[in-house]
Amino acid sequence: MVEKSKFVCKVCGYQSPKWVGRCPECGEWDCLVEEKKGGRISSLTLSPPQALSEIPASKETRYSSNIGEFDRILGGGIVPGSVILVGGEPGIGKSTLLIEVAERISRMGFPILYISGEESVQQTRIRAARLGIKSASLYILSENNLEVVQNQIAKLEPKIVIVDSIQTIYLDSLNSSAGTISQVRECTASLVRMAKKEEITAFLVGHVTKDGSIAGPRIMEHMVDTVLYFESSQDFQYRILRATKNRFGPTSEIGIFKMGDRGLVEVVDSSTLFITDSFLRNTTPGTAIVPAVEGSRVFLIEIQTLVDRSNLAIPRRVTQGVDYNRVYLLLAVLGRRGFNFYQKDVYVNVAGGVKVDEPACDLAITLSLASSIKNRPLKSETVVVGEVGLTGEVRPVGFMEHRLQEAKKLGFKRCIGPFLEKKEADKEKKIEFIAVRSIEEAIHKGLEER
Repeated sequence: MVEKSKFVCKVCGYQSPKWVGRCPECGEWDCLVEEKKGGRISSLTLSPPQALSEIPASKETRYSSNIGEFDRILGGGIVPGSVILVGGEPGIGKSTLLIEVAERISRMGFPILYISGEESVQQTRIRAARLGIKSASLYILSENNLEVVQNQIAKLEPKIVIVDSIQTIYLDSLNSSAGTISQVRECTASLVRMAKKEEITAFLVGHVTKDGSIAGPRIMEHMVDTVLYFESSQDFQYRILRATKNRFGPTSEIGIFKMGDRGLVEVVDSSTLFITDSFLRNTTPGTAIVPAVEGSRVFLIEIQTLVDRSNLAIPRRVTQGVDYNRVYLLLAVLGRRGFNFYQKDVYVNVAGGVKVDEPACDLAITLSLASSIKNRPLKSETVVVGEVGLTGEVRPVGFMEHRLQEAKKLGFKRCIGPFLEKKEADKEKKIEFIAVRSIEEAIHKGLEER
C-alpha cells in the first residue's frame, strides 16, 4: 500500500494534494513542503459532557516567578497546566530568561525539568554557573526524542517543563526530520495534551523566521495558551518581552529587561531609560516629551524632529520609531495652517530606539515640527499629549491621569493637552495643565517667545 502524502505551506499552513510553486492562500513562493501521513490529536479526557452549571468553580492559582516584569505580562503569574510559547531572534535571551524563571520557581521546592535539545547537560551547566544558578530542584535533560522526554516527565512528575527548543524535538512515528511542519505541529499537540491532562506548565522556545514570526504554521500559535515575543532595542542592551496572545491575561502588557554579565535584570522604572533630568530644562528646538502608554505602564519618551532646506527635487521624509503615514498626515495638517514643508527635508525620530504608535503622540510630533521650522524650543519642564484630527483639533486620549502622575513624578511642571481632559487633569495637583482646542493654540501656548 502506497503511503499518501500532502504538501503544506510553511508560512500559513495551507494544504494541497500536490506540489505547487506558489501558495494559493498567502501568495509566497517555494514554501510548500511534502508531509507524510501524520498523527491524530486524541481527546484530552474520556469523561462525558457536563453542563456548565454543574462544573465546580475552582479558585485560580498561579505560580509567581518572583520576576515582576514576567509575572505582569502573564497576567499575575504562571497558570498551572498552561502552555507558553516564547519566540525571538537567536541570542536575544530566551533560554537565559527561562532558566532564570525556572530557578526562581524551583525555590518553592517542587521539581522543574529543563529539556535542552540544542545543548548538552555540561553546556547547560556552564551557562547556569555563569548566571549563578545552583538549584537542587532544577533538573536538566538533553534529549530530542519526544517519547523519551514524556517518559522522563512521567518519572520525575515536575510542575514546570521547559523545552528548548520545540524545533529540535521529533516523533519517531513521523517520516520527517525534526523542525519540519509536521514534526513541530504534532510534537506541540502532544505536549499540549500532556500539560492539560497532568496540570503541568510547559514553556516552549520557538525559532523565528527572517520576517520575525515564529517558524512553522500559524496553527502552532493557536494551540498554545500564551505567545510571548522577545524584541531588542537598537543598542542591543535592553530586551522587550511582549505578549501577542494570552488566554489568562491581557495582551497589551510589555516587560523590559536589561542584559548584563549575570543574565537578564528586570527594569522597574522604565521612564528613566529614555529621558534624564536634563530634559526638564530642554532648550533645543525640535524636541518634545510625551507620556506614552504601553499596557498599564507609562513611558516618557522624547520626540525629535529636524526640518532643513532640501537640495533635492523631491524633499526627503524620514521617520524612525513612528508611523511614516501618520507623520505625512500631520505635515498636511500643518501645511494648511501656513507651515511650508514643500522645499524642506523632514526627519522624525523617537529617542532611545523605541517605537510608538498611539495617537496620543500626535500633538508632540506636531509641536516638535513647528518648533524645528520656527527654531523656537518648547517651554521647559513641559510634556505634550493629545491626538490631532484632520481639521487641526486636539482630541482627548485615554489614561490621562496616569500620564500626568508619571510626568509629575519625574519633575515636569506643566502639560499641554486636550481641552476636554481638563477636568481629569485638575485631579492632579502640583502640575499645571494647559488646555488647548487646536494646534494653533497649542503652538501659541507651547513654544517659547523669541
